[in-house]
Amino acid sequence: MPGQYPVTFGEVELLRDLDRQDGWVLSKDGVPQSYVDLQDPTFLEFEYVRLMADVIDLLDEGPLSCLHVGGGACTIPRYVATTRPGSRHIVIEPDGLLVNLVREQLDLRSVPRLKVIVAGGREGTAKIWDDSADLVVLDAFMGATMPVELATTEYLSDLTRVLRPSGTLLINLADGKGLAFARRLLATVTGTFGHVALLAEPGVMRGRRFGNLIVAASRTELPLDLLTRRAAGGLTQARCVHGGALTNFIAGAAPIKDGDAVLAPVPPPAVFG
Repeated sequence: MPGQYPVTFGEVELLRDLDRQDGWVLSKDGVPQSYVDLQDPTFLEFEYVRLMADVIDLLDEGPLSCLHVGGGACTIPRYVATTRPGSRHIVIEPDGLLVNLVREQLDLRSVPRLKVIVAGGREGTAKIWDDSADLVVLDAFMGATMPVELATTEYLSDLTRVLRPSGTLLINLADGKGLAFARRLLATVTGTFGHVALLAEPGVMRGRRFGNLIVAASRTELPLDLLTRRAAGGLTQARCVHGGALTNFIAGAAPIKDGDAVLAPVPPPAVFG
């Protein structure tokens, strides 16, 4: 049912999509957090989620063992469960009341082989077995801000422990003018993974407007040519930056370490107006 619902960390709103009978938006503090179509989990409304799906679609065929840090309405687990039957999902989400709401109102029980751990990102990840994930999706936000403790060298090291040697890490981050946080996070990722690509809509990539950027990282080669073509062929004609261009993007920024005084960027009020 549409409406406002209390959760552990405040209040969320469920909004029905007037254009799609089974489309729902989960919003918190006026910021859209998730979109799901209950009848067609392959319909991805948000551009940055489509970019993540582009990466996932290019991974080796077959079921995936997935860890999702940040749950929301579980858009990506639903997508992977549909496009790769037999996949297994562990979702780490700190808001237990939100998990219950999504179970009851957005049919989370229908997603096969999905387990939720109610915990913070670092606490939950520490419980995951070594070398157990083909795919890790880090998409954790408090409102519109990524928790800095999930962007550090130390935390990425723990995600590396969880990933299989050929596994892939996807990170959703948000940044705006100057992209200072994005550069530092990319410096952190490239210090841990040998193969990294950055995907974003051109205006966001140039720091002209606040928006989402997707990081793909692996210890083995990424399908960069296919990914570049697929991203450019989407509605946003997103760019894929890697290699020397990514080194130039980072421009000598320092990796983020535990205890660093780093402020994650907050969107201007007009973004969600």
